[in-house]
Amino acid sequence: MGLFNKLKEFYKEPAPAEPITDTAVIDKTYAMWRMRIFLSMFFGYIIFYTCRKNISVALPAIQEALGYSKLELGLLGSSLYFSYAAGKFINGIIADNTNAKRILPTALFISALVNILFIICAHFVSPHLTFGGFSVLLFLLAFFWGVNGWFQSMGFPPIAKNLSYWFANKERGVKWSLWSSSHEVGTYISMILSGYLITHYGWESVFYVPAVFAIIFCFFFYKNLQDKPASIGLPDIEKYKDPDYVEPAKESGEEDNYTYSDIFKKYIIKNPTVWLLAVAYIFVYVVRYGTIDWLVMYQVDMKQYTIAEAAKIISFLPLVGVLGTIGAGFVSDKLFGGKRAPVNIICLSLLAVCIYLFKINQFPIMDYVYVSAIGVFTCGPQVLIGGLSAVESSSKKVASAVTGFCGMFGYIGSILSGVGTGYIIDKFSWNSAINFWILSALISLSICTVLLKKEKKKV
Repeated sequence: MGLFNKLKEFYKEPAPAEPITDTAVIDKTYAMWRMRIFLSMFFGYIIFYTCRKNISVALPAIQEALGYSKLELGLLGSSLYFSYAAGKFINGIIADNTNAKRILPTALFISALVNILFIICAHFVSPHLTFGGFSVLLFLLAFFWGVNGWFQSMGFPPIAKNLSYWFANKERGVKWSLWSSSHEVGTYISMILSGYLITHYGWESVFYVPAVFAIIFCFFFYKNLQDKPASIGLPDIEKYKDPDYVEPAKESGEEDNYTYSDIFKKYIIKNPTVWLLAVAYIFVYVVRYGTIDWLVMYQVDMKQYTIAEAAKIISFLPLVGVLGTIGAGFVSDKLFGGKRAPVNIICLSLLAVCIYLFKINQFPIMDYVYVSAIGVFTCGPQVLIGGLSAVESSSKKVASAVTGFCGMFGYIGSILSGVGTGYIIDKFSWNSAINFWILSALISLSICTVLLKKEKKKV
């Protein structure tokens, strides 16, 4: 208990500091920290991705080196998503009451160590060693990759908290979208880096090289983060940006007497809009991780590309997908008056079409085009449904928890994608797996159509 109490004390949310009263100092301090925090969160999440999306490029080489079936590879990949799903929700609740400055570097550091342990297992345990009919190595790899998923899930909730507390309502849509492009940039860098490493240094390097970079970045992460503005004496961001601003939920004073548990129940558990968003997010993630995790292998198996060639093509999915991530926030703000559902409906409709066109395409150059389009039309709903829409349908006081809640459902979709896609390929065909992704996009589309009727125009 002594160690637990020390850890609890180390990571607990800092108390508000003495308020700064000098307006000039407030302006200077806000300007400096907002930029530092945003950039550290952006680049930090890119590093997070290099320690988890590396496995996508490595899967064909792992299959060749260790002799696992596609279902077994799907189980391996889904081990991260399983722990990530549970961890994102639990860590979302934790993040609302802990110090983002300390929890984020810790999560990245442990994720890096687990990547190294993953490779150590592959070196020292034979893939032919079994216990009770099961591969000992596969169990160990799945275990460590699952541990990686838990600490990866600590990354986003504190960032959602910081985006909510350091950026005002009227600017948050743009800032959230800009930050969310780190997902795609991180995936792109991971794909390109992994393709290069696997070609020149073997598949093991795909795990230990990003881990070394991540450990180094942890120190930068710690230096350039803060918790809430109040922790360094700054006023609330809404009051700073607009002294006359009053939060809608506070106009009647009802939230002032609520405990965290009361707010959590009201704005998450008993909120039908959040539940609809969460279910829609399941199917967005089936497509998101189905394409990013399996299309390298699909192209190797069905289109006779090399691993390096397939990785290069798939790298365009997150690279061009940045346009969908950033554009979703801008378009929903500027063209639809803050309504998110219309953008989701457009994106998901076009996503289903582009996946089908990619499947039937016979021209190599068009693979780049369709993969890029899949990236754009996946990333838009990904950033809106489980992120911005979830926060705006809830309360800032549970920003980490509500994004963690929707994220948990999203990663249930990732589990379905990993195991489901592998099973469908082994038992049926690659075409059936592609159809599974198309159907998922259409299910999410139908839910977003329901949300369109519920969504009120913002002013």
